[in-house]
Amino acid sequence: MKKILFGGVFIVLSVASFGQSQNYQTHTLFMYGFMKYVQWPAEDAQGDFEIAVLGDSPILAELKLMAEKKKLGTRTIHVTKITSIDEVKKSHILYISPAFNPRFADLAAKVGDQSILMITELAPATSKGNINFVNKDGKLAFEMNQASLTKQHLKASNELIRMAITN
Repeated sequence: MKKILFGGVFIVLSVASFGQSQNYQTHTLFMYGFMKYVQWPAEDAQGDFEIAVLGDSPILAELKLMAEKKKLGTRTIHVTKITSIDEVKKSHILYISPAFNPRFADLAAKVGDQSILMITELAPATSKGNINFVNKDGKLAFEMNQASLTKQHLKASNELIRMAITN
């Protein structure tokens, strides 16, 4: 039943408009789904669930609201803002604001093969993260780079893979 509900939520969200003003509540709902349907290594499945937002983005406020209201199972969700690549440290998710897209190579070198799910907002031709929010036919969608996920020791559920644009 959860799989059907998850699929329904993503289908509904994928028809949400992307073009007008970006709806970061929708982005946050997608990210909560990623948290539930991406598997981190066993050593990262303990303690609080950490999300870092690199740079300025309206998603920060939405993620903080979500963290106040929701948990990931029994795990508390913490959201922090960081302002430079030097501040990147171990987290479960690293959301990369568009201002840092030109420095993605430096960021990827800093993250290395740590189990950090990197999420970006890029045009499909320039996407580099593990998961990238994209505009597909005027609608919010996400693409997933499975080779990148494997490098980060992360595994996406089959349900999530079916919803994604894969490359």
